[in-house]
Amino acid sequence: MNLTHNCMNTLQKYMLFLLFCIPITFWAQTTVSGVVTESATGMPIPGANVVIPGTTTGTTTDFDGKYQINANDGEMLEFSYIGFITQTVKVTSSTINVALVEDTQQLDEVIVVGYGSEKKTEITGSVNKISTEDFNKGPIVSADQLITGKIAGVAVTSGGGAPGESQSIIIRGNGSLSLSSSPLIVVDGIPLDNGSVGGSRNVLDFINPNDIESMTVLKDASSTAIYGSRAANGVIMITTKKGKGKEFKFNYNGSTTLYKPTNYVDVMNADQFRTFVNANGTDAQIALLGNSNTNWQEEIYTEAVGYEHSLSAMGNIKGFMPVRASIAYSNHDGILRTDNFNRTTASLNLRPYLFDDHLKIELNGRAMYTENRFANRGAIGSAVDFDPTQSIYGGPDDVANYWGWYDIQNGETVQNNLAQTNPLALLNLYRDTAEVRRFIGSAKFDYKLHFLPNVTATVNVGLDKSNAHGRNITSPLMPSSQLDWSGALNSYINRTTNSLFDGYLTYTGEADKHSLTAVAGYSYQKFEYDNFSYDGQREQDGLIAKFIDKSRNVLLSYFGRATYSYDDRYVLKVTFRADASSVLNPNDRWGYFPATSVAWNIDNENFLENSKTFSTLRLRAGYGEIGNVNGLAPYQFLQNYSISQDTANYQLGVDANGDPVYYNTYRPDAYNEDLRWEIGKTLDVGLDFGLFNERVSGSVSAYLKKTEDLISYVNVSPFTNFSNGINDNIGDMENRGIELELNVTPVQTENFTWSFGYNLAFNDNEITSLPVPVDTGGINGGTGNQIQIHQEGYAPFSYYVYKQVYDTNGNPIEGAYVDRNGDNIINDDDRYIYKDPYADIIMGFNTNLNYKNWDLSVVTRANIGNYAYNNMASAKSHTIRATENNILTNLHTDYYNTQFTSLTDQGLLSDYYIQEASFFKVDNITLGYSLKEAIKGIDKMRFYGSVQNVATITDYDGLDPEISGGIDNNFYPRPTSFVFGVNVDF
Repeated sequence: MNLTHNCMNTLQKYMLFLLFCIPITFWAQTTVSGVVTESATGMPIPGANVVIPGTTTGTTTDFDGKYQINANDGEMLEFSYIGFITQTVKVTSSTINVALVEDTQQLDEVIVVGYGSEKKTEITGSVNKISTEDFNKGPIVSADQLITGKIAGVAVTSGGGAPGESQSIIIRGNGSLSLSSSPLIVVDGIPLDNGSVGGSRNVLDFINPNDIESMTVLKDASSTAIYGSRAANGVIMITTKKGKGKEFKFNYNGSTTLYKPTNYVDVMNADQFRTFVNANGTDAQIALLGNSNTNWQEEIYTEAVGYEHSLSAMGNIKGFMPVRASIAYSNHDGILRTDNFNRTTASLNLRPYLFDDHLKIELNGRAMYTENRFANRGAIGSAVDFDPTQSIYGGPDDVANYWGWYDIQNGETVQNNLAQTNPLALLNLYRDTAEVRRFIGSAKFDYKLHFLPNVTATVNVGLDKSNAHGRNITSPLMPSSQLDWSGALNSYINRTTNSLFDGYLTYTGEADKHSLTAVAGYSYQKFEYDNFSYDGQREQDGLIAKFIDKSRNVLLSYFGRATYSYDDRYVLKVTFRADASSVLNPNDRWGYFPATSVAWNIDNENFLENSKTFSTLRLRAGYGEIGNVNGLAPYQFLQNYSISQDTANYQLGVDANGDPVYYNTYRPDAYNEDLRWEIGKTLDVGLDFGLFNERVSGSVSAYLKKTEDLISYVNVSPFTNFSNGINDNIGDMENRGIELELNVTPVQTENFTWSFGYNLAFNDNEITSLPVPVDTGGINGGTGNQIQIHQEGYAPFSYYVYKQVYDTNGNPIEGAYVDRNGDNIINDDDRYIYKDPYADIIMGFNTNLNYKNWDLSVVTRANIGNYAYNNMASAKSHTIRATENNILTNLHTDYYNTQFTSLTDQGLLSDYYIQEASFFKVDNITLGYSLKEAIKGIDKMRFYGSVQNVATITDYDGLDPEISGGIDNNFYPRPTSFVFGVNVDF
């Protein structure tokens, strides 16, 4: 007993000694738990990091944002998640809930890509993201204008100066000869059809620019391959604004724009034209001169006004459903009289979270209604041609008193069939109107599997439906060369339906320093077209007047992507997509498009860990293959039949009067049952960098793209098909280039910030294989003349011309061209390839200054090495033209440079008219002033003024050096725009 008692005493003393040796803080350790949410929405943040600084103790939040960690009283817990400001909290209780605040600077670290999003450190391809604060300012009617000049290698060119005018977007040069070179546009996960219905000006007119949160451009094949064949020319991903916040917030944006015409085609004024006709015309021709001084271009163009109003609301319904709704109205007149664009848009976004946030739903609905009146652009050419010595009015009453070149036949006023129609009559007596209704809706369901927490199942369904109804009405008072003219009515109805189903699984897993994200899925997209047209004049003539055209094509796809990252330093990505397109024959329908890319985040290496210079340094490289059939008409591999032309009817029987009756017949169309995919193979390498805590950032990229099996329209031997030409896979092409992007913030203080961005892109585009040259590029003047050509060894759409001979004073000699082959005959064999319309170098420079409540932004662009064919000068500047056909026609002032007398096919094709069109443009200057909380109930009010199309510096003699396609003919001039607007947050 004593032994036992002594042992117990000894054990108790020993235990007491151990307890005193244990730090007192051990007894304060507790299990801390809580929920990490977004401050703005109250939504949980899964995957947020919770660590004790300076230790290896840490955890992450689950799908519901919940966490649990052991910590001592008084210790600090650090909460962090990408895109949010890190927050540190002292442990004072067992329950700590944290609401993280968005870090606007870090939000750019998350990039939306195909079928998901990626951290910027995981990006392995050439990807650019432009967000709201970086968008272009000014009179933005269409979404593509937001990024003009902002991204290296992305050329955005408007088709003209009309409001809402269509834009040509080319990423890294032309990708095809006959097919579309436009990028795929994806809006909130729905890939759009690149075409637009009749009556619509622009495929992106349906979306209010104020609804757009960001635009991400995927440029190389390793980035775009997940979208397969639709992404052969790059991808533009548009993400719209979503609901956030606990309380509802509202925004109003309104502006008024004054459009002012600033430039006209250089033609003779009335005095110059009188002098010319008096010097060169006969007495009869001189007698045709009028007594007026009319500037016809000033008459058809006018100052115009546009209005924009947009109202949006965002917030949260009962804490579980973020919502955003908007409505907007636009009304813009064009500077060409009678031109008008009127649009109303509405959008709704809902993001409910259900089943303890395991099911996330995103519902998007977007509707648009536009009323367009299209001015008769024939008035542009007529105003250039019309005799400036004549007045607008003074003609017969049966043509609404419009002056013109008329004869009286059988008591009717008939216009000379070779004369131009009075430009004001063309505008006022012609009405081309259309209404377009469009709805885009999508429903996306993300379900995090309960039994597999690392796997998310996603279903995305979408519908893009358009309906257009338009009509062209020509008044019976319109001057016409047709006897018994009684006016004309043409109408059309276009319906398109784009339906989408995507289903895919996403796996995300991390272990130690390894992370893996894998996506695998299926996609089905169907495009249906239902078109009807009616020609009233054909009906009056007893001909077929109603036409129905229906078609459908389907794209069925399987896709997958795996991204592996080690220690946030090394990234490997593999992508694969299999596409089957119904526009190709069954034997060649499937295309298989692989891609792989790697990245090395050098800034995460030990030797740069403490660098005060490099904040970002990433080396990346990728290779991918993508097919292309974009823009290829359906059923070209099948034998189809079309109705014959009215001049090729077949007589069958006679009518009651014994007169022969003629019928249209159906004839076979040309077809090619062997059409297959164009295949683009791209190699891309790049370096992304950030210096001095991102005060300086940018990237350098180099790429090589080889396109094989180019589809082009080519001539075929007689009797081998039902036409003299078909589409066929006949060539190869190569694009190579270098891109530089630089963003710098030289000054950043409490009251003043100055930042600027510069981008430069060099592109060389060459056809490397083409057995037969292909003529293209139709021009005005003569019959069937074409100024451009596709030929092996040269850029596509190069100019194909005669070499002009000049005298000792440097003036062109009429009809004198270099005999390049030395056979003493000037013919097509002496033509040569000279320049092309696409710039070798495109640049953009923008700068932003913010001083207290003031902000100033300037956006400029430059193209170097692009050439244009001045068709206005080539077809309108020879002596005989002014007085031929018993009428008077004005001349282009280039006549004073050439003194040419006659219009010939060879003269039209002279390299004299191929002019360098390099330019520097000041696109936009915007000055704004903000009032913050100056008025009760208003969080912020910003007033701004903006000038668009400020100045153009160029040596080009034509109206505008920036001509899409490079042929300057009857171009709708871009106006200078003055905007005053207000933006209110409340």
